[in-house]
Amino acid sequence: MAQLRGKVQLGISNRHIHLTTEHLSTLFGEGYDLTKIKDLSQPGQFACDETVIIVGRKGAIPGVRVLGPIRKETQVEISRTDSFALGVRPPIRDSGQLDGSPGIVVVGPKGAINLNKGVIIAKRHIHMTPKDAANFGVEDKQIVTVKVGGDRALTFDEVLIRVRDDFSLELHLDTDEANAAAVSNGDWAEVY
Repeated sequence: MAQLRGKVQLGISNRHIHLTTEHLSTLFGEGYDLTKIKDLSQPGQFACDETVIIVGRKGAIPGVRVLGPIRKETQVEISRTDSFALGVRPPIRDSGQLDGSPGIVVVGPKGAINLNKGVIIAKRHIHMTPKDAANFGVEDKQIVTVKVGGDRALTFDEVLIRVRDDFSLELHLDTDEANAAAVSNGDWAEVY
């Protein structure tokens, strides 16, 4: 493919959890439905009013936001800083790649679950439609470099391209990465 590249907006991802139907029932009660508070940038994804407590070997973090819709596997996404506070050592992974990841205890208002796996640090990535990928001259699973400007200008290597028809163009960084570069939601980055 041609190397066209260009600019992409940032979305900063805070710690959150995706739940299965079974785990939602355990944590919030049988037949419970998630309460959407706002749509997220990716079509069909939304933040919920519901939060949980995640408990690791060294500590706990309350107020972890549940994101919808329901997933086929429960997944907890945290930052590296969170991992130190919790005492867990999650791998850096693409969403859904949970094999070999550590577990954690998740506590809700009606119960708790003890996950055997599912805690990851999300690999920085760019969501794109096939048309976006063609415009940028990239393809699904390709690795690119991204540069952000400003007072703490920073170059991020190892940025994964994720291409799907139902995606919306956006670069996702976690809070540690965003803080290191002093960037916020809606800022721009250059893809190389």
